[in-house]
Amino acid sequence: MSSPLTGTSPVHQERALAPDLARGAMLALIALVNSAIYLYDRPYGLKQHIVEHGLLDRITSALLTVLADGRAYPMFAALFAAGAVQVLQRSGPRVLRRRCWWMLAFGLVHAVLLFPGDVLGLYAVVGFAIAASTRIRERTLLIAAGCWLVVVAVVQGAVYATAPVGEQRSFFWSFAVESPLEAVALRPLEWLMTPFGMLGVVSAALVGICIGRRGLLTNPARYHRELVRVGFGGLGIAVLGGLPMGLAVGGFWVPGSTAAVWAASAVHAVTGVAGGLGFAALIGLLALRLDARRGPVIRAISACGQRSLSCYLFQSSVFVALLLPFTLGLGATLSSTEVALLALGTWLVSVLLAEILRRAGKPGPAEALLRRLVHRS
Repeated sequence: MSSPLTGTSPVHQERALAPDLARGAMLALIALVNSAIYLYDRPYGLKQHIVEHGLLDRITSALLTVLADGRAYPMFAALFAAGAVQVLQRSGPRVLRRRCWWMLAFGLVHAVLLFPGDVLGLYAVVGFAIAASTRIRERTLLIAAGCWLVVVAVVQGAVYATAPVGEQRSFFWSFAVESPLEAVALRPLEWLMTPFGMLGVVSAALVGICIGRRGLLTNPARYHRELVRVGFGGLGIAVLGGLPMGLAVGGFWVPGSTAAVWAASAVHAVTGVAGGLGFAALIGLLALRLDARRGPVIRAISACGQRSLSCYLFQSSVFVALLLPFTLGLGATLSSTEVALLALGTWLVSVLLAEILRRAGKPGPAEALLRRLVHRS
């Protein structure tokens, strides 16, 4: 198994299905979450979703908040950590650190040119910590993951509870400016602020180290009972914990105080970690059933996951070309439902392109470049 968003294994080799399938499927959720940020020129509500009045758009915003926001990135963090453990075991800390330095560089370029909410840089920092964690016991890692959730609750609860609601954006200001030069100038600062909205990925990554050491996703048959518990339990916790914020974002519930917003945001962030792990476990169970009979759809989605770095960058390129004020400017007119359909269409195109590359026996262009940079003499 290769680490997510790197694609380091040979593309012609039959790999464990679960990690690639999970990354490929979760890229759809990441597209849905990221595309909503590009909407502008209308009043902003909680978590900077635009305020919608149509019932369908309100339902869309609520569902995305409950099922995707704060859930997809923790799942990727767990997969990244599990893959990084295997890189560490196979090639040693030097190669892992070198890979993380280049991921940090990729993240900076991605943030400045395309999407300041980039997560590659944060994953790279996590990778450096993984390289130094070889002697830390699993029990200690799990305790640290639980303790970090307290930090997640406090910080992310405060971030979204104190963010102003109204005509002006409270973060990611570059998405609403009409000058590309001004946008580029703002993005480095926005990139540095992004981790404060994604702190849950640290806890997910700590759990991911344990997943990688035990091989839960590379050998799902051995851990079937554990995957069932984590899958259904984690996703159930995420749905229940995400409902208050989802209802508030969709305008179905109006919090009566700042404390209520803080509590809803804190619970949403903490339970998102459980949801990310739950998604990964459920896809592991699905892969267990489908591994022996991989059909064309499963192969295409796993091909997307195997080339997840390229597909992730492709999504950002499409959104920039279509949605920003200084490009086609569709972010000023599309509704939440319409931009969600655009996101799913973009993901489907990336799946198709990944499948074309798979059939040609080629990696994604970003994976090829990263591998060349990491392993050059």
